[in-house]
Amino acid sequence: QVQLVESGGGPVQPGGSLRLSCEASGFTYNYYVIGWFLQAPGKEREGVSFISINDGSADYADSVKGRFTISRDISRDNYKATVYLQMNNLKPEDTGVYYCAGDPGWGGLGPWKYEYWGQGTQVTVSP
Repeated sequence: QVQLVESGGGPVQPGGSLRLSCEASGFTYNYYVIGWFLQAPGKEREGVSFISINDGSADYADSVKGRFTISRDISRDNYKATVYLQMNNLKPEDTGVYYCAGDPGWGGLGPWKYEYWGQGTQVTVSP
């Protein structure tokens, strides 16, 4: 059974930093993608970043390039992993619930591509 558990959210001032973590387990294959998504208040869920657990290749939404960094720690067999989202120079528009999600395929920034979802963690950026 695939499980995704996020942590690390909280309140932060503009210009500050947070690191989100996503613990992924239960994948029965060693090639999958973990993505991070933001659901801002009153808006649709949108992709922030994603990373291939197998080879570490990653991509970002234009709005976070240069500010956010995604990385991973993997178990020896790739079946468990922790994916981090280091968020620097945070802005009020980064506020919302951050979800991590898992895709056994190629992933991407579209939330519709992902089959498994965590429960989300709230990030609030305000003075």
